Amino acid sequence: MSGNMVRVPMKEQDPVVRGRNFEEVPFGYSGDEAKAEAARCLRCKKPLCVDGCPVNVKIPEFIGLIADGDFAAAARKIKETNALPAICGRVCPQEEQCERRCILGKKGDPVAIGNLERFAADWEREKGTVELPAKKPSNGKKIAVVGSGPAGLTCAGELVKEGFDVTIFEALHEAGGVLVYGIPEFRLPKEIVRQEINYLEALGVKIVKNFVVGRTATVDDLFNEEGFDAVFVGSGAGLPSFMRIRGENSIGVYSANEYLTRSNLMKAYVDSPSTPIMKGRRVITVGGGNVAMDSARTALRLGAEKSMVVYRRGKTEMPARTAEIHHAEEEGIEFHLLCNPVEIIADSKGVVTGVKCVRMDLGEPDASGRRRPVAVKGSEFVLDCEVVIIAIGNSPNPLIPETTSGLNISEKHGTIVADEADGRTSKKFVYAGGDIVTGAATVILAMGAGKNAAASIMADLSGD
Repeated sequence: MSGNMVRVPMKEQDPVVRGRNFEEVPFGYSGDEAKAEAARCLRCKKPLCVDGCPVNVKIPEFIGLIADGDFAAAARKIKETNALPAICGRVCPQEEQCERRCILGKKGDPVAIGNLERFAADWEREKGTVELPAKKPSNGKKIAVVGSGPAGLTCAGELVKEGFDVTIFEALHEAGGVLVYGIPEFRLPKEIVRQEINYLEALGVKIVKNFVVGRTATVDDLFNEEGFDAVFVGSGAGLPSFMRIRGENSIGVYSANEYLTRSNLMKAYVDSPSTPIMKGRRVITVGGGNVAMDSARTALRLGAEKSMVVYRRGKTEMPARTAEIHHAEEEGIEFHLLCNPVEIIADSKGVVTGVKCVRMDLGEPDASGRRRPVAVKGSEFVLDCEVVIIAIGNSPNPLIPETTSGLNISEKHGTIVADEADGRTSKKFVYAGGDIVTGAATVILAMGAGKNAAASIMADLSGD
């Protein structure tokens, strides 16, 4: 337990090379690197890092096992509370959660908890030492889970271990939700997602694909005709938001949702002939979050000579993870900050040729606590491009809320009203969690919601 103030860096692909391929950017730790990083942990008696984790991973315990060289035990320890560690180790914002609470972070670098979680999960998978935990005998209760994203997968994983008969209903042709359609290969390889899902199926979770709840069958149908005892709704926030500016319907304008789905899920990134995608020599992505970074970096890899990000605030206000912004900058993404599109320009055939922007100043803070951007009069200018990707957020698809009787919906955002601590909704034995409740958020928060809802389902059905 050295308490060394500097973390062990994780080696990465060269930015010039990786900007033209879809292979994962960081290489991961070697065993010796993981042990050296784990040795920095102080093994606090009151580990604040655990409080910062939405699924309460036993962080000092698994890190201690890595430091001792028992990598298989470390992976098993993580899986006691987290069914998707290889995913969380890659895409969770540890810097805002567990690592932010690390005592070492007060004077130096916090322990690289995310890197170590990834290492343990990868080691277990690559060495073929994955073990299934003991399951309780069947209790005869059937649970339907709507959506196979992080909330649904976590809820299902918790329940199946407790003896419940769990079926996930997925609208798309591949399970994984945002993990497969939203996050690019270079940040989260899809083979890892598939193997995490295979683990849940091996536990006994059933997955029904191409099943749109609200259309193929309603939530009420799942109760009345299919005999389910409870339903967890984790259908996410897949309805894209647009700017509603002139020219937004031009040829070459994508929502980030469609653009990333075409590339990730439909394999346009490998030049799938069945999935066309406009590549463009110059591509503009509008927005400043992780989805915007994913879109701009994907455009570069699809062949753009210039991939640009246009964001109406400054760099310090960008909601994207610092690491994602850093990677984008390294790869040569061009940032136009304090700028806002006011019109998308098209030629006589309706094809995009550019974006008219206006420069912005930051005024007083708005409801989010960030300073409100204010347009600078007479500052309009045009950025030439062939493709525009709108990455300014998503909201829940209204299909399930509109087709489920007795379910309270928020008027402002169209989200399902549920207790974020336990997932209970206004409809008895219907639970909800993740982006369908909170709006677009993080993978780990959705997982925490799925875990909390599973606990509520267990409690509510235990007396029947």
